Amino acid sequence: MIEPSPDPRLSLPLIALFKGVMYADQGRENWQHLVESQAAIRDYVAVLGLELIVDEAEGYAFLRQRPAEEDQDELPRLMARRQLSSPVSLLLALLRKKLAEHDAGGAELRLVLSRADIADLVRLFLPDSANEAKLLDRVGMDINKAVEMGFLRKLRGQEDQYEVRRILKAYVDAQWLAEFDKRLGDYAAHQAGD
Repeated sequence: MIEPSPDPRLSLPLIALFKGVMYADQGRENWQHLVESQAAIRDYVAVLGLELIVDEAEGYAFLRQRPAEEDQDELPRLMARRQLSSPVSLLLALLRKKLAEHDAGGAELRLVLSRADIADLVRLFLPDSANEAKLLDRVGMDINKAVEMGFLRKLRGQEDQYEVRRILKAYVDAQWLAEFDKRLGDYAAHQAGD
């Protein structure tokens, strides 16, 4: 018996999605297959307890665990959850705010920041230190984690330049930012001795 060969219009986008976030600017043909086959891909991943999230305007797609219905048992987690350290959470919140400010300005689509720009964002929230090199090393580790997670992308041929990826908007939404702002306010009040 001859088995049907897999349809690359489904296989290639599915493989890319199972590897992580899929971007429109990283393979136009693959992105087009995803857009055209959204319904079939949604049905396929639903069997695994996943849901497909596609933002065509921002140019990204990803899979996330679908919450269990009330009358269903929860399936084992297929998509890994990552616990973020406080410095990385702070960095992502600050980058998200910077992205919102950038979007409000409406100048360019891409937000590109240097390592020094990112360090300046974080510096206000770190203890005063005379050791600039130590600060840059600490921020550098957090930047590397954000790159690894796909929220920042190092630009080729440009030393210490990073693009803030728009997927950050899907992970760090307004509610998350509001909760983080409240925690920062509580922390600041605690530090001030209130």
